[in-house]
Amino acid sequence: MRSSLVLASASPFRHTLLDNAGLAFKARAAEIDERALEQPLEASGASPSDVALVLAEAKARDVARYFPRALVIGSDQTMSLENRVYHKPRSMAEAAGHLLSLSGKVHSLNSAIVLVRDDEVVWRHVSTANMTVRRLTDGFIDRHLARVGEKALTSVGAYQLEGEGIQLFEKIEGDYFTILGLPMLPLLSKLRELGAIDA
Repeated sequence: MRSSLVLASASPFRHTLLDNAGLAFKARAAEIDERALEQPLEASGASPSDVALVLAEAKARDVARYFPRALVIGSDQTMSLENRVYHKPRSMAEAAGHLLSLSGKVHSLNSAIVLVRDDEVVWRHVSTANMTVRRLTDGFIDRHLARVGEKALTSVGAYQLEGEGIQLFEKIEGDYFTILGLPMLPLLSKLRELGAIDA
């Protein structure tokens, strides 16, 4: 008998990605304090990929308590530029600061997936996309944020690539699903290997 699948996330984007792929699954948001988990990791010099993996595992383990024998999908994404790890902007001024700091540089989106069954980690994976932002003027940033409004506060980079955020970029190296926060191809491959979905 196949394991039932559970997505440990309330993210409508991740929900839609699994839905669109034709997967039957349940979803439940994890109840963890991400900042409390992140702070000691960042202080100890953990890489942005490691931080994403720890958070993805914590989410999957939290939700697995409610779904015995189910295969729980935990995921998380970090955004990094050199040694700086970014968090969602708390204000439009902070969003402008994010975009200004990314101008003319290459930053990384590190998307982690961890599969947990009961108390066992079945699989861990991180995919990274490298994002080259074109040189942005202060005026362009102000006009861009005025157009997109509060949406800029809903993502760590203060942009949505699937919307007007595409105008910020010069070059993108990486998988689209990694950018959205759930690397679908490696996930589907592993679920087939585990017999959790039709192969």
